[in-house]
Amino acid sequence: MEFLATLLEEQLLLLFVILFLGSVLGQFTIKGIGLGSSGVLLVAMTFGHLGYQVSPMIQQLGLSLFIVAVGLQAGPRFFRMMKTKGLLFGMIGLLIVLVGAVTTVIVGAVFNLPPALSLGLMTGALTSTPGLAAVLQATHDPLASVGYGIAYPFGVLAVVLFVQLLPRVLKVDLEQDLLRTSGPVRNESSPEVITIEVTHPSINKRTLKELQLDPYHSVVISRVVRGSRNIIALGDTVILTGDRLVAVGQRADLNRLTHDIGQEVPTNFANSDHVKLRKVTVDSEDVIGKNIMELDLRRTYGVTVTRMERSGIEYNQNPKLRLERGDILALVSSEDRLNEVEKLFSRKHLAVVNVHLLSLSFILLVGVLVGMIPIPIPGLGTITFGIAGGPLFVALIVAHFGKIGPIQARYFQPSNNVVRNIGLVLFLAGAGTTAGQGLVEVIQREGINLVIGGSMITITPIIAGYFIARIVFRLSVIHSLGALCGGMTSTPGLGALNQLSESEEASIIYAAAYPFALIFMAISSQLLIFFL
Repeated sequence: MEFLATLLEEQLLLLFVILFLGSVLGQFTIKGIGLGSSGVLLVAMTFGHLGYQVSPMIQQLGLSLFIVAVGLQAGPRFFRMMKTKGLLFGMIGLLIVLVGAVTTVIVGAVFNLPPALSLGLMTGALTSTPGLAAVLQATHDPLASVGYGIAYPFGVLAVVLFVQLLPRVLKVDLEQDLLRTSGPVRNESSPEVITIEVTHPSINKRTLKELQLDPYHSVVISRVVRGSRNIIALGDTVILTGDRLVAVGQRADLNRLTHDIGQEVPTNFANSDHVKLRKVTVDSEDVIGKNIMELDLRRTYGVTVTRMERSGIEYNQNPKLRLERGDILALVSSEDRLNEVEKLFSRKHLAVVNVHLLSLSFILLVGVLVGMIPIPIPGLGTITFGIAGGPLFVALIVAHFGKIGPIQARYFQPSNNVVRNIGLVLFLAGAGTTAGQGLVEVIQREGINLVIGGSMITITPIIAGYFIARIVFRLSVIHSLGALCGGMTSTPGLGALNQLSESEEASIIYAAAYPFALIFMAISSQLLIFFL
């Protein structure tokens, strides 16, 4: 035993033992529910109780890597969701976190819990590791990790059980309720497809390029119908009077184009000849982060992109919008050309994926510097973003634009999970050993108060979030539960919900609510210090 204890004094060996045992513990599941990465936290707390300590430098490195990966994941959706109906679900996510924050203040006051312990309970109850990171950075108190470790398992279990049991208790058909209550989620500016017959004499014998569609913004001509023939729409395609143009875009732009060149007629693709429509999923590292203009598909391959679907929401084709993995593009061309382009977007086997170290180090450097800037709050003093909030803020901005000079977020898309998971377990290993040193004493002192407090902070936001979505915003059960899982940042809850329905609606709503809840948790965790 003494020999083993001596070996564990070596930092690297201690770290790898904790990571191994924690990963083994996280693999065990009961009814599909497991601890996952939190198994590392529990093992680390045990080693901390025994007197072992992982270096704070390892913890801070892990925190920085983890939080940057989270920002790069949430960034592309976070700002764009504000322009769509996704903002509604983001508001629900914010309200869920707000209810959790208010409940935390009440629980802390009633049970007279230390501020760091109360905030740790909140981050565990809402299963938010970024929130825990923000609390630890702001308080420098290991009690936050104790609270997180106690509340987290209950937070995971409560959301999963609520999602699974509620439809059974209400005896509701989720699919029928979805159609009856709100229907599928759609973007307010979702594109439409119409056919325009060319009647204006000035258009005769002009090419599509000479039509100069720029003033019509969203409009894309996908094909030209001449008699019984379908012609692929390219820049040099000549338009004749009587041709019918199949156009995709926003209704207002389509109406203006119709007024200028002809009249709208019924759309009929019965005789499509060799012109086909195919939906292709973006999966290749070679195109992720590039935009449609850079790919120049129309001139190089003779293929037209008519619209794009991201996170289940359909958008107009935007030549400058950078592609993300999982985007679905609607392409129009001949069978052979579509086959060729589909290979371009497909993942290449045995492709080597590298992390762009210049971009990663730049985001970390600037993020840490931003996190050191003091932010005055009238009447409350000053706060800083710290090494959690600073890198998160910078990563969100870089991910939103996709590329800022040589700094490119697209390199993180195929390897983002690796960066996030490595950072997470390093952070949990350090936080756990620090928290474990006072774990037994805290439990002995607070006892049942921790269990009751953690339960209240978990159950109250769950019930409030569901009724806000269902009663106030009159959403369907699927949409309400999807928003609840996003607001609680509960991926296991979403997994349980997806097993109840074949619809992708729950995942869409989760994707809309999750980034808002994620960011607000990190911010509110620091602000609540002034109220506890």
